[in-house]
Amino acid sequence: MLCSKKRVNHSPVIVPSLKGHGYLDYTIESHPARALSIMQELRQDRQLCDVTVQVTHGGKEQTFVAHRIVLAASSPVFKAMFTTNLRERQASEVKIQGIHPMVMERLIDFAYTSRVSVGEQSVVQLLLASTMYQVEGVINACCDFLIKNLDSANAIGICHFAEQIGCTELRQRGKEYINIHFTEVIKEEEFFNLTHCQLLDLISQDGLNVLCESDVYKACREWVRWDLEGRTQYFHALLNALQIYALPLRFLKHQLQECPILDKVNPCRDILSKIFQEMYLRKPLPPVRQRGNQLVYVAGGYLQRSVPNMEAFSPRSGRWLRLADMPGPRSGAACCVVLGLFYTIGGRNNSQGAGENVDSAALDCYNPMTNQWSQRAPLNLPRNRVGAGAIDGAIYAVGGSWGSSHHRSAERYDPETNKWTFIAPMKMCRIGAGVAVWNGLLYVIGGFDGKNRLNSVECYRPEKDEWSLISPMGSPRSGAGVVALNNYIYVAGGFNGREQFSSVERYSIETDKWENVASMKHNRSAMGATAYRGKIYVLGGFNQNGFLDSVECYDPEKDEWTEVTVMLTQRSGMGIAVNMEPCPRNLTPVDGDS
Repeated sequence: MLCSKKRVNHSPVIVPSLKGHGYLDYTIESHPARALSIMQELRQDRQLCDVTVQVTHGGKEQTFVAHRIVLAASSPVFKAMFTTNLRERQASEVKIQGIHPMVMERLIDFAYTSRVSVGEQSVVQLLLASTMYQVEGVINACCDFLIKNLDSANAIGICHFAEQIGCTELRQRGKEYINIHFTEVIKEEEFFNLTHCQLLDLISQDGLNVLCESDVYKACREWVRWDLEGRTQYFHALLNALQIYALPLRFLKHQLQECPILDKVNPCRDILSKIFQEMYLRKPLPPVRQRGNQLVYVAGGYLQRSVPNMEAFSPRSGRWLRLADMPGPRSGAACCVVLGLFYTIGGRNNSQGAGENVDSAALDCYNPMTNQWSQRAPLNLPRNRVGAGAIDGAIYAVGGSWGSSHHRSAERYDPETNKWTFIAPMKMCRIGAGVAVWNGLLYVIGGFDGKNRLNSVECYRPEKDEWSLISPMGSPRSGAGVVALNNYIYVAGGFNGREQFSSVERYSIETDKWENVASMKHNRSAMGATAYRGKIYVLGGFNQNGFLDSVECYDPEKDEWTEVTVMLTQRSGMGIAVNMEPCPRNLTPVDGDS
């Protein structure tokens, strides 16, 4: 039976008219991947291949067939081989030595598939080979793998490996990891295997994230003790690389008494002894560069009720960080930093629905390395609207109130013993007084004695345990922002019993005289105030219009205030201090006004 043939219609095709519609460009995004997939199939079937790559490693050979155009597209080295006057241009076989066949296979597979498998056993060899052949995609994949697997035991090795092969970003990320996790890295064997030049480079980094410069000193000390006879000669150079004037007075004294290395190196003992004497005698000291990035910490406060919030602001970036909440709501607490730890002292829990206002004797400690709070020994007395400052590693808490009682008493806390002891009482009762520390002296300024707002100022000398009155301010103020900076004490805002001030006075420690400087842009009291990089920042507070969220900055050289940002929430009565940037784990960045 014959098959019937289908009649073909040869009538002309009617073409629609598209005159005047121009051109459109189309990009088919799937095309490159589809084309590479077909090329990979051709390679696997050994079709249209025009080059054989012979790899010799460890006395063994392995060959791979490929297409020159594909290899040249993925590697500038292969491109140079096949397009310049090198002998490989016309050769049907290219011989390569020193690269493991498995590694070369992955590079060739990547050229066809854009995929590469990176593992713990292969990453070093794969990164070396991809660097040698400039296969950027594989380099990036290997670097990403190493960055994700950085830890305290391998960070130094990865950083040095990256430097040797010229991987700038991997080296930078390794250095950042070491800086952030310095106190963990220095416990590992890689640290003790550093040369003295490598250690000098490490401890010279301003980005080291340490609670205190004593951590860096102790790291150098332990590195020397690892090989005491061979490394003692380098201790002098290591001391010169430290921020040596940032070492606490008590720590220096202990090292002079106990450090065995100093018995072997008299010049080092002489250096530390000289610095100890300068600190002990309160002589002017050279400025100290701060390690790491410093932030302005804001703890607690009051907005219709006491709040537990803890945040930090970076004046350099304009960014806010949310930190772990305080153990409980608190307003009217004082804050200070000792050896890199942030302390909140006293205050009040004035939360709605609590049934009563509870004045606090609590001392809570925040560790920026862990983003965690811990409780320390409480004050001898509850103290709301207390003032506090730190001298030589000890915290001094002055005044405040407990119910209807207004304190004249003051206490001293020793972090080493975790104990509070009473010191000499002030000459008058004060709550809401400002406190500043300069050159080992504690200044307590203004406040409220239960009847009157005060303009008087007292100065405490720890070595004598005695208070003395100095020149009073021009205006009575309680709840003012008080900051010591460049041999002056600045007193901003405050309340005189009738109104909040925007005016600012400053006290010259050298001349014992007060003078007015530029006023803030807002009236405010019960705000936070602190010094940061030679400028003064005031945050929040309260005035006749309510609670404030504005942040102002004062430049002493220009005698000028500017508004720089806003807080995450309005509030007054918060504690504030400058401290190192927290370890980035478990932190939540929040946009300010940037």
